[in-house]
Amino acid sequence: MIARIRGEVIEVGSDSVVVDCGGVGYGVNVCIDERQNLRTGTKCDLYIAEQIKEDLHDLFGFSQLSRRQLFSLLISVNGIGPRAAMAILNIGNESQVRTAIANGDTKFITSAKGVGKKVAERAVVDLKNKVGLEAGEDATGFLSDVSGSDEAVEALCALGYSTQDAVQLLRSVDSSLPTNERVKLALKDKR
Repeated sequence: MIARIRGEVIEVGSDSVVVDCGGVGYGVNVCIDERQNLRTGTKCDLYIAEQIKEDLHDLFGFSQLSRRQLFSLLISVNGIGPRAAMAILNIGNESQVRTAIANGDTKFITSAKGVGKKVAERAVVDLKNKVGLEAGEDATGFLSDVSGSDEAVEALCALGYSTQDAVQLLRSVDSSLPTNERVKLALKDKR
């Protein structure tokens, strides 16, 4: 496993750099703000997150260990792969991203390219207590309208709606009706 690379930057691309390390050039994906500090001919020292799959071997580099750790937290969320994690890290500095997650700022998170509302909500739910900041009291406020065992909300979520959208669809539907009727009426009203 590659954990760290120290060497000279020999190429700079739009979202990556090539680092010469003992005569071997490693292509490393980096965040936009870090790439601006990496110029051809300069020395660099990057903490690496290595992603190996059947058809690819990617390296993601970070100048600070804490940023690599945040990247690892992000890719642990279902629906966030390495590219989406990098997109989230590119929307602000590390502190801003950690604060957005801890405070449940899904709007900020969805401003990342390729990150939708559902994935942003999942990131907040999964990581709000893991980013090193105290979670805001209303961090998961988007879930507060849902009673823990509302089967109609769960059914709409199973159909692909976010929890917040499911709650919104069911607001005008009589909650005393059977679950299947509530779901039918919610979907009918959507049209």
